[in-house]
Amino acid sequence: MALIVQKYGGSSVADTDSIKRVAKRVVETEKKGNKVAVVVSAMGDTTDDLIDQALSIDSNPPEREMDMLMTAGERISMSLLAMAIHAEGSRAHSFTGQQAGFFTDTRYGAAHIKAVRPDRVKNALSLGDIAIVAGFQGINAKGDATTLGRGGSDTSAVALAVALGADICEIYTDVDGIFTADPRIVPSARRIPSIGYEAILEMASCGSKVLALRCVEYAQRFNMPLHVRSSFSRRPGTLVVPDDIDPRTLPNLD
Repeated sequence: MALIVQKYGGSSVADTDSIKRVAKRVVETEKKGNKVAVVVSAMGDTTDDLIDQALSIDSNPPEREMDMLMTAGERISMSLLAMAIHAEGSRAHSFTGQQAGFFTDTRYGAAHIKAVRPDRVKNALSLGDIAIVAGFQGINAKGDATTLGRGGSDTSAVALAVALGADICEIYTDVDGIFTADPRIVPSARRIPSIGYEAILEMASCGSKVLALRCVEYAQRFNMPLHVRSSFSRRPGTLVVPDDIDPRTLPNLD
């Protein structure tokens, strides 16, 4: 039995049909005998829509109130995915960043994670439930909601995987892994089967948008293996692994 953290981005949960498809994939992973925790982003363009609404009301909105607003998108995704998993016949329990024990510093809009104490997530997993966590968010020492900035849900997923002692963190997106160039622009781009942390950090620092820099740095610091893959296909993705780990030993690579 493996403990797997899966993260699904906005394009993977863009609408209710997409959420149902994700639920099937999560349940399939669970039925292979794994414990599964899932981190979700907001649906599609929800975050951008919320920003537009805020700016239509106040061209310079308070940072605290913006973070309160921004956390709403992931809450919608997490609860709908939990319902979809229930409809598939499995049990799921959803948690906000605060409920999942994400503690951050006090800056708004680009907070840094100071600690993750996922007691409620661990309890749900021990009961055989699938745990769904809202990415991109946490709580600061004042008790206020905070957001993690660009790539925040990826960082949430890696931080949760580390805190849970997961075997692997799967990052689901809309491309089949990490390529030598953007395959949507360069048709001849080739998928990279596996890559080390230093190489992917260099790619991220040069503008690659597949994984956020903070996410990879966090994974490297704690030697957390990553599997970047598409939620729209069953093709293998790209493994981001420490030098001393044989990729063939990692779970759920079908």
